[in-house]
Amino acid sequence: MDGKVFLGGGGADYGVKQGLRLDYANRHGLIAGATGTGKTVTVQILAEGFSKAGVPVFLSDVKSDLAGLAVAGSAEGKLHEPFMKRAGTIGFDDFAYEAFPVTFWDLFGRKGHPVRTTVAEMGPLLLARMLDLSEAQEGVLNIAFRLSDEEGLPLLDLKDLRALLVWVGENAPDLSLRYGHISAASIGAIQRQLLVLENQGGAGIFGEPALDLADLMQVDPDGRGRISVLAADQLMSSPKLYATFLLWLLSELFEELPEVGDPDKPKLVFFFDEAHLLFDDAPKALIDKVETVARLIRSKGVGVYFCTQNPDDVPEDVLGQLGNRIQHALRSFTARDQKALKRAAETYRSNPRFDTAEAIRDVGTGEAVTSMLEDKGAPGIVERTLIRPPSSQLGAITEDQRAAAIAASPFAGKYDTAVDRDSAYEKLTKRAADAAKEAEAAAEPEAEAEAEREFDHARRYGGGASSRRYEPSGKSRGRRIEKDDSFGGAISEALKKELRGTTGRRIVRGILGGLFKAR
Repeated sequence: MDGKVFLGGGGADYGVKQGLRLDYANRHGLIAGATGTGKTVTVQILAEGFSKAGVPVFLSDVKSDLAGLAVAGSAEGKLHEPFMKRAGTIGFDDFAYEAFPVTFWDLFGRKGHPVRTTVAEMGPLLLARMLDLSEAQEGVLNIAFRLSDEEGLPLLDLKDLRALLVWVGENAPDLSLRYGHISAASIGAIQRQLLVLENQGGAGIFGEPALDLADLMQVDPDGRGRISVLAADQLMSSPKLYATFLLWLLSELFEELPEVGDPDKPKLVFFFDEAHLLFDDAPKALIDKVETVARLIRSKGVGVYFCTQNPDDVPEDVLGQLGNRIQHALRSFTARDQKALKRAAETYRSNPRFDTAEAIRDVGTGEAVTSMLEDKGAPGIVERTLIRPPSSQLGAITEDQRAAAIAASPFAGKYDTAVDRDSAYEKLTKRAADAAKEAEAAAEPEAEAEAEREFDHARRYGGGASSRRYEPSGKSRGRRIEKDDSFGGAISEALKKELRGTTGRRIVRGILGGLFKAR
């Protein structure tokens, strides 16, 4: 279908081709449906379609199923016959198995290239969301970020943030007068949450080299857009980390990309799977940020597609920005489910051939109720669509296949080795060391003078016999020997020199001082 991504077949016998217009693909979309209704396959075929149209794609692989995009499907697969039958039904005459250019990424660096960002790039709002901080704790975090800019202390990794928080706590009385109250309890709470994040493996996310957004927007020499697949199966055990990272990535795209207006096709399509995690217990400031990004990022040529089980998982203000809709089956087991089903049906432009609410409830696996934007951005009439079969492998791939794809990636080796350059931790450590040296240097002259005074005081009470001697006989009997060359004299001179040093001062204060006090 020229200028469209082929979705499947609609109409009475599913013979009418349904597609998503590329020039409206940046108007965002929604893919919803209960578990097991085919959302993952829909994401897979959309990614294939965008890639073939030369549009780069970013998606998260929550169940390791989407990794199959890197491997061609096979005629020996158990679903080959059903796929061929479906292709015939919907008029997919040129259906063939093929692999697609895939780049694997992983925040933990195990199933793909490592993905890193800096603490400064993450920012206090998203970091507070990730750490689940209270309003007061978020305020202290904002102060730390402000001081990072003012003091020239770059925040690159977690040890930088930890060191800066310690410095803020040590200088809290002075800083509180400028920025507001800084409590030790708030700093302690932030430090504990940072420890939890580290225990979850989140420390590796922060650092350098940071992800270059241009690496997510590559087109291969054959004209196909590269599909970036983020391994998220382990990441899902930390839902807030997952949602915050994807939101950060979306925000970075919004801030960094130039305005392009309404392009013929998107520069990037971004799939946000398990989107409900983004909005669960989210503060209003965060939801407002998501709405702003969704409303304005389309002018940067980026299409965002939220994938979730129920449209109610997405706030209404955000839902209103999603023009392309693919609704798989919703189950109405409870009164709440029935209300959600009715609300979902009301958002579609009705089709006289069927009742939309009944269709959403009754469509089978691999079938969906769809509505795509048409001329002038108007929503199309709702249609029951049989989703086309995927050309790539359905399901997970082997470790060897993944390793081969990572090794063949154009970014192999670029992000493998972490770089730890001078930042807040190193600068604050140097400041502390320099301050200690200055304090020691300033105290040295006074300490030496005190040692001299204590030594002279010790001589007055120590008697004079040890410092001079008289010859026992001869003409010089009774004559004082001014220079003492005896062994005892040498010991005395050595002791005097030693007493001028730090060790000597300790001896005088600890031993002689105690003796004199006893007198």
